[in-house]
Amino acid sequence: MTQNRSLKASKPRHENAELCPVESTLNQIGGKWKGLIILRLLVRVRRFNELLRTLEGCSQRMLTKQLRELEGDGIINRKVYAEVPPRVEYSLTKVGKDLEPVVKSMCEWGQKHVLNIKPNWRKIFESLD
Repeated sequence: MTQNRSLKASKPRHENAELCPVESTLNQIGGKWKGLIILRLLVRVRRFNELLRTLEGCSQRMLTKQLRELEGDGIINRKVYAEVPPRVEYSLTKVGKDLEPVVKSMCEWGQKHVLNIKPNWRKIFESLD
């Protein structure tokens, strides 16, 4: 695993950012695409173009950047198959799978407070399969 980016945030929101678990977590999984990537990988292993198609508005360059950061933080695995053309699959590591309750809570919170519907994690999970 590469060095944890949570310790080198460009502009810490706390005097001692490395001691704030919320800030450290947001530094690793925050941003526009990382949570959505993790959500899709919680459902199943995905290939690059499959992820790209499901993330409307995300550019190939941005997806590559986000996947590299998640891999560097030990949240996802990248498996390259020696085939022609090359096949690359992404999956969650044990650390990434530990984010399931966090992502589940975020989905349920969003359903309840943003979409004003009854929270249903299973509905979200099944819609991404």
